Amino acid sequence: MESLGKNRLIHRKITSITLALLLGAGGITALPPTALAAAPSNGTVSSTRSFPATTATRRDLLSESVSTDVQSDIDWGGIETLSVPQTKSQAEKDAEAKAQQEEETRKQAQEQAARQAQAQAIQQEEASRSAERTAITPPASKTGQAVAEYAMQFTGYPYVYGGNQPSGWDCSGFVQYVFAQFGVSLPHQSGSQMSVGSPVASLAEAQPGDILANGSHAAIYIGNGMVMNAMNPAQGTQIASVAVMGGAYSIRRVV
Repeated sequence: MESLGKNRLIHRKITSITLALLLGAGGITALPPTALAAAPSNGTVSSTRSFPATTATRRDLLSESVSTDVQSDIDWGGIETLSVPQTKSQAEKDAEAKAQQEEETRKQAQEQAARQAQAQAIQQEEASRSAERTAITPPASKTGQAVAEYAMQFTGYPYVYGGNQPSGWDCSGFVQYVFAQFGVSLPHQSGSQMSVGSPVASLAEAQPGDILANGSHAAIYIGNGMVMNAMNPAQGTQIASVAVMGGAYSIRRVV
């Protein structure tokens, strides 16, 4: 009798808990009479429930979108007109660098040609002015001092390689021309002028009018360690130190 009372108490507690859970979930609006059936006399507890049918489809929020519809009349900020910078391949970069180098080379060649043309024009103008110069009449005296003084009158005359006239001469051509005005014939090579006339032992014994010559240069001594000579296209004919001889040289006296 005591056992049967305990079973009924347990049955009522389970039934209360089940009812509270179903009502709290909100999923059942009514229970059929069989849901709270009395426990059988053998002590077994049973419960029955039913759920209303549903046809609503739940949306799967985790599924991936496979298509997108875009309305044609929506303004997207003019992205269809964006200017996207284009990258260049290495071949294109190399081609541009090569073209730029060729252009620079062409410009340099043009500039060099222009400079050469200008230099030639200046040289021709100078040659034209030189051609207008008249020869200076030599003095009647035939001394070495007279030769030196006469030679110094050609200061500023142009240097022209291979020349031997006032319009243009080189070093040995100048010496040849000056001595020719005094009736002395000399070869037109500085190396050959090393052996004309008579030798002078040293510069200390040299006199104005003596020739200083070696294999690369020739000049006329004017005294005090100075010579008159045709130097180069830039400096022309002028007075200079004997150091212009650039090394060993011969001293020759012809007058």
